[in-house]
Amino acid sequence: MAREESRSGGRPVTLSDVARLAGVSVATASKALNGRDQVAPATRAKVIDAADRLSFSPNPLARGLLAGRTGTVGLLTSDLEGRFVIPILMGAEDAFGAGQVNVFVCDARGDAIREQHHLRALLSRRVDGIIVVGRQTDPRPSLGQELPVPVVYAYAPSDDPEDLSLTPDNRAAGVIAVDHLVSTGRSRIAHVSGDPSYAAAQDRAVGVRERLGELGLELVGDVMFSEWSEPWGRDATALVLEQHPEVDAILCGSDQIARGALDTCRDLGRRVPEDIAVMGFDNWEVLTLNARPELTSIDANLQKLGRTAAQRVFAALDGVDVGSGVHHLPSKLVIRGSTVPRR
Repeated sequence: MAREESRSGGRPVTLSDVARLAGVSVATASKALNGRDQVAPATRAKVIDAADRLSFSPNPLARGLLAGRTGTVGLLTSDLEGRFVIPILMGAEDAFGAGQVNVFVCDARGDAIREQHHLRALLSRRVDGIIVVGRQTDPRPSLGQELPVPVVYAYAPSDDPEDLSLTPDNRAAGVIAVDHLVSTGRSRIAHVSGDPSYAAAQDRAVGVRERLGELGLELVGDVMFSEWSEPWGRDATALVLEQHPEVDAILCGSDQIARGALDTCRDLGRRVPEDIAVMGFDNWEVLTLNARPELTSIDANLQKLGRTAAQRVFAALDGVDVGSGVHHLPSKLVIRGSTVPRR
């Protein structure tokens, strides 16, 4: 049988090339070439034929997958100290199971060169799969399609639609927040958010505006963007109350901002929640539970996101087609005293 042309630029043929030509997943291709029983004879024949046509010779990094699982998974993050990374990692480790899978955590600190160094180190350890955890929900560069192991992106989606990415649905979270405030009798809602360069800030604002429009309501003033901080929450709330004294709810883009809003409401004699409701995002309990009153917030379910990412890695290793593209996971509403319904 005629052999396929070699890859352009002299690049070595990879297991991904074999899987693509055979029309199967990378995990299935590895099982077929390793002679595992889970692969149907017809599928095994297609994979072997594809490998032969491509003159496939596994490189040292690919041999780890072909030789079977090593019981190790890499967690590659860009901000290990970040507020959002830790719960994602905890959720992933919960899904792997204590003592069943060894997890190598690497922090690239937002540096692309350091990230490539960590990636090479993880592959040299023959990890079974990799979860890439971003510091924010903006798209990030893909690691590429030629890696010999399954890769799932968590929180920050890959910019390549062929990758599988899991990220919170911030647009829907804005809708949930508006529905809650309206259900408590509020209709004059202002929105104070953080850094406008963050996709999360913009997506939440879109959801807020769209839902208010569907309900026949308008946002009080414009969305106020600046930074994710309590001082900004205090200053922005003072402006809102000065310019729009009729406001009866302030939806804040983060719990830090909401804590600042609570301070200003108290300083200006506006009772929360009797006169005005205050609500945040992220459900950072060190802030929400220590606020007075305790703060209603939208929880992005980050531990569940981490567990789901780990489950997708397991599924890919079992030969399941886990799909591609960006998948948005739902958030949940956590109601506390700052939005008690009006009597």
